[in-house]
Parts: sequence; structure tokens; C-alpha cells
Amino acid sequence: MDQFMKRAVDLAVNNVREGGQPFGAVLVKNNQVVAEGVNELHQAYDVSGHAELLAIRRAQEELKTHDLSGFTMYASGEPCPMCLTAMYFAGIEDVYYAASVDKAVEAGLGKSKQVYDDLQKQKEERSLVMKHVPLEEGQEDPMKLWKEQ
Repeated sequence: MDQFMKRAVDLAVNNVREGGQPFGAVLVKNNQVVAEGVNELHQAYDVSGHAELLAIRRAQEELKTHDLSGFTMYASGEPCPMCLTAMYFAGIEDVYYAASVDKAVEAGLGKSKQVYDDLQKQKEERSLVMKHVPLEEGQEDPMKLWKEQ
């Protein structure tokens, strides 16, 4: 097993022993660890406190950048849709994971699979109801303002 994947799994094991979930992540560039994280849901009431997101936040804060192109994420578990989306937005190009989403379901952690399955559906068929509310006439359009800057 690669040293970075071993570290991600070790972080996950330690997190379980401390009352957390079995998720650890290591963000690497040029064969060097830049940031790490574990799911901290048991410590903070923050559903975004996932290992990969925390590693990304720490790296971006330390490096003062949003662009993590050329970075590689090693995760003890297949990233959930939220973490995967953050990796897309950050420009991370490679992700390695140990346990699949199906393995997480077997362990009683099925939310990621539920969300992945829901995202396959048309918007109208998803379990999360989304309603489009257009801007009122005369209301300033933040998208237009952004584009003009």
C-alpha cells in the first residue's frame, strides 16, 4: 500500500477509536503531504466536516489559493458527492480511495450512496425539493454584476 494511502487509513482508524467515523484524507503535491483531515462530525455540529473538505480547506488557507491543480487526494473511503464536488472546484486531478461507497453502505454509512443515487434522477424526481425563484423585475442581478467586473 502506498505511504499516503496508508496514512489516510491510519487517520481513519484513529478517528474511529476517538469516536469518529472511518474517514481520513491526505492531500499531496510533489510527493509531499500538504494537508490532512479526518471526519470531525463527532466534534463539531458541521455536516461539511469531512476529511477531504478539511484537508482542502487547510491547504487552501495555508497556501492562500483556491487552485489545487496538480494535487492528489488519498482518502480512506470513496469521497461523498460533497467532497467530490469540492475536489472538482479546487482543481484536484487525482483521487485514490480505499473503501468503496458500497463498503461504506455495508458498514452502516449509506448517505453517500443515497445522494449519488438521487443525483442520477431528474430534478423533479429527487428527494430534495428545489424550486426556482426568478429575480424580481428591477432587482440587481448578482450574476450580471459578477460578469461585468
